[in-house]
Amino acid sequence: MTKFSGAVLFTAFISLTAFTPSTIKTVKLTKGKTGIVKTADTKKRIKVASFKVDNESSKLTWAAKKATGDHNGEVKISNGNFAVENNALKGGSFDIDLNTITDADLTDQAQNEKLVSTLKSETFFNTEKFPKANLVISSATKTSGNQYDVKGKLTIKGITNDVSFPATVAVNGKKLIANAKITVDRTKYDIKFRSKNFFENLGDKVIYDDFDLNVNLTANAQ
Repeated sequence: MTKFSGAVLFTAFISLTAFTPSTIKTVKLTKGKTGIVKTADTKKRIKVASFKVDNESSKLTWAAKKATGDHNGEVKISNGNFAVENNALKGGSFDIDLNTITDADLTDQAQNEKLVSTLKSETFFNTEKFPKANLVISSATKTSGNQYDVKGKLTIKGITNDVSFPATVAVNGKKLIANAKITVDRTKYDIKFRSKNFFENLGDKVIYDDFDLNVNLTANAQ
């Protein structure tokens, strides 16, 4: 081998070893041979944003049933935030101010006040000791479009249980709109008053264990 040929091979070897595995790829040449060409590294751009819940524009309603009818009302959100990555929901949490609970179906003022007082008492939510409930999102899996399967931890009266529910979450620029219906078994939070699973011979005084929280949240980018 001549000195010239050896120099060429050595130079070619140095040139090839200068490329790392992440910056080279093998390509097929026109005559069936293979060669190595340099390519640029590409990184996926991730856009992360935080949205704060607008308490005034958000609404949380509740609905509960008993043997002789049903009741419904409203309760206010006191605080909340969502984490968004590339316009997709990733996590979040919000607090519920149980001292703001109201009833919407009883038109008689005395009956209305009696029901609300009962809901705030130790029999139900015991708002003097536990003024807030809290929901923390553990995971949010997009199923299609703006639809998600959400899993989280709901805390009421200091007791935390897993919950799961479908939700619609739309991110449009600096605004986020979230809607969901969460069905809650009250007995898991030590609210057993007139539950047929814990008391016998209740007759038409039964209050069903499940109640619904209808969540409509508006949040703004921070």
